[in-house]
Amino acid sequence: MLKARDFLTNLMSVGQHSFSTAEIQKALGIRQAAVWLTLSRLAKQGLIASPARGYYVIIPPEYRSLGCLPADQFIPDLMARLELPYYVGLLSAAQYYGAAHHRPQEFQVMLERNRRPIRCAKVAVTFIARRRMAEVPVATSFSTARGPVRVSSPEATAIDLVGYPEHAGGLDNVATVLEELSERFSPAALVAAAGTAPLPWAQRLGYLLESVSSAGRLTGPLKTYVHTHVRQYTPLLPSVDHEGERSEDWKLIVNTEVESEA
Repeated sequence: MLKARDFLTNLMSVGQHSFSTAEIQKALGIRQAAVWLTLSRLAKQGLIASPARGYYVIIPPEYRSLGCLPADQFIPDLMARLELPYYVGLLSAAQYYGAAHHRPQEFQVMLERNRRPIRCAKVAVTFIARRRMAEVPVATSFSTARGPVRVSSPEATAIDLVGYPEHAGGLDNVATVLEELSERFSPAALVAAAGTAPLPWAQRLGYLLESVSSAGRLTGPLKTYVHTHVRQYTPLLPSVDHEGERSEDWKLIVNTEVESEA
C-alpha cells in the first residue's frame, strides 16, 4: 500500500505541488475517516497546508516557516481547478513591475465575482470583483517556481488602482505607485485599458498622472478619450463631499488633495 509521504514525493517528482482530498484517498486506497487523520498528521508535520476546502498544497522545506506555498504559486492552479478566470491585480500586480512601493500585506486577485478571502498560515489572499474582467489586458510573461501567473498589464493595473483606491492604501499611495509604474506605460495601451472600466476611472487616472512628475506626457490620447466620451463632471474622491475646484481637462471635481510619496 502506498504511504502518504510517498504520495507527496510522487507528486513532486512530476512537478505537481497540490492535490485534492479525493485524489489522496484514491491513491492511498483508504476510507474517508482515515484520509482526515492522514491529512491532519501531514499538516501537523508541516508537510502540507490547505488554502481552500478540499484542496492541499505540498510545502517544500524553503517555505516551512511560511506555513504554506506563496500565493502566486498556488492561485493559478486553484483557480484552474475551480474553473474561475482570474488575474493578479492592484498592488500585487504593481509589485511584479517593481512599483508596489510598500509590499502589500495581502495577495490581491481579481475575479468576476467576490469570493471569501484565503488565510493559509502566514499567506493571505483577497479577492476583488471586477466587471468586464475578460476584456482586461493581461501579461502572461510572469512565472513562478510552480508555473505561469496571470498579471494585469501596467496600464490595466493603473486603471484598477484608481478604481479601487480603498484596496490600494488610498489615493496618496495610488499616486505614488502610478509615478513608479508610469515608466512602463504606453499612451495607446492606457486608452485600451480605460475602455474596460467605468469612465470616471479614466478621468481620475488622467488627472493623477498629470499630477505626478514626468507622467503627464503620456496622457494625450487618454485626454482625447475622456473628452470624446464624458458628458459630466465626477469627483476625484467619491466618498467625500462633491465640492472643489474643477479640472476642465478631465471633467473632474478635485475634492481632495493628493500627494505622491515618491
